[in-house]
Amino acid sequence: MTDKPTALDLPMVDPLPASTQKYFDTCGNKLGIIPNVLQAYAFDIGKLNAFTAFYNDVMLAESGLSKLEREMIAVVVSSINKCFYCLTAHGATVRQLSGSPILGEQLVMNYRSATLNIRHKAMLDFVALMTESSHHIEEANREDLRAVGFSDRDIWDIAAVAGFFNMTNRIASATAMTPNPEYHSQGR
Repeated sequence: MTDKPTALDLPMVDPLPASTQKYFDTCGNKLGIIPNVLQAYAFDIGKLNAFTAFYNDVMLAESGLSKLEREMIAVVVSSINKCFYCLTAHGATVRQLSGSPILGEQLVMNYRSATLNIRHKAMLDFVALMTESSHHIEEANREDLRAVGFSDRDIWDIAAVAGFFNMTNRIASATAMTPNPEYHSQGR
């Protein structure tokens, strides 16, 4: 592992603005680490702020989706895209939130091998379709989600989480973003 968060030579702004330093300190206190994805974006505070605002909205804002469901989406999208950073970081979070190292590993490898309720199966099938060939999504696919209890707002949130991780997976892969080593042992 390297000390650089990416393969690019983009040093963090130094010193960080007070609000950014406070955010990094909060992450350090809550998580015990400052995620490398944040350090990677810290070469441009405007980009970092845009990233964190969108992440916090899709992953933490009020939603009909639980935090675990949003993390499950992140892992399945990242699995299809083979994004090492996000599989490592969000796989750890699924293991922690679910209390199941097995579920975390199944979602990383192949969500279809996991024992899922019909709601989660439908959600992850939709996410897989969106990631692999979004142009094939039809009203019947949205109806499948409604049939297991997802509202139209929930469908929006599923799409927003999947869309966000499809974008971030590509940036992480293109820049060889390195996950924090601590993620590997979490929730096992």
